[in-house]
Amino acid sequence: MRHILFLLASALFLLGSHTPVYAQSETIAAVVNEDAISKSDVDDRMLMIIRSSGLGDSPEIREKLKPQILTALIEEQLKIQEAERLEIKVTPEEVEKGFTEIANQNKIPLDQFKQMIVKAGINPATMQRQIKSQIGWSKVIQAKMRPQVTISDNDIDEVIARLQSAQGTTEYLLAEIALPVDSPEQEGEVRGLADKLSRDIRSGSAPFMKVAQQFSQAAGAQEGGDLGWVQAAQLPLDIADALQGSTKGDITPPIRSLTGYHILYVRDVRTLTADSIPPREKIMETLGVERLDRMQRRYLMDLKTGAFIETRV
Repeated sequence: MRHILFLLASALFLLGSHTPVYAQSETIAAVVNEDAISKSDVDDRMLMIIRSSGLGDSPEIREKLKPQILTALIEEQLKIQEAERLEIKVTPEEVEKGFTEIANQNKIPLDQFKQMIVKAGINPATMQRQIKSQIGWSKVIQAKMRPQVTISDNDIDEVIARLQSAQGTTEYLLAEIALPVDSPEQEGEVRGLADKLSRDIRSGSAPFMKVAQQFSQAAGAQEGGDLGWVQAAQLPLDIADALQGSTKGDITPPIRSLTGYHILYVRDVRTLTADSIPPREKIMETLGVERLDRMQRRYLMDLKTGAFIETRV
């Protein structure tokens, strides 16, 4: 449950009272196997993301966000369906606990938090759907993939040896927004979104952490995109080149890699020394998270490949 970090921007609650406007149209936006995603589902999520990420609301922004929001809703539906197929239950009490965690993170009593959501015009059902999907998927990961992840002493020794040989080189404390490009048809829309997010973050109009929580597909997204300390030699060449000369506080323009676009926040820079090499327990944890993330990505891609998905907007 600690990974449910929908930290709504404090600005959300400074917008004043809004009359809730929930879309009445039930026009189908997409079909995912036997389930439908309505246009109102897309509109509700659109509003939540705009209000919680700090992005401005304009026709241009909505047009750029729509494909990503529809993709996110499709993936959420696949995750919910897979949990149901495996007879993994997500109880109303667990969803309510997710709401409580969000309220606690915002230091607001739960009842007041829910009232503020409604006053901001956000349909609570869209948050419930997101929470249910994340809880269910977390249970799927723990049941199906976690038992397959093993980290040996040799794995840890190899990392330590590499770090020891890299002493004296630069390492970065990074946060990341990763926007995958799954097909050539997505290239333009993902690039456009990456450009928009990068501009807004660099101008100060959208906080990096909140944008990462809503848009990034990387491990650590719900922790604001945190990657921890990363050595330059560990990074793909295109990303390492883009970071050359970066200093604390820099935000990179979108970087194209083999998998998609990346926006990086350089939280700090230092020289790797013997004292900064993490303990074995931390290395084991990091390796486990990385492997589990790769496995769950492949699992989700397999679900998408085997599903009947039809988009209508």
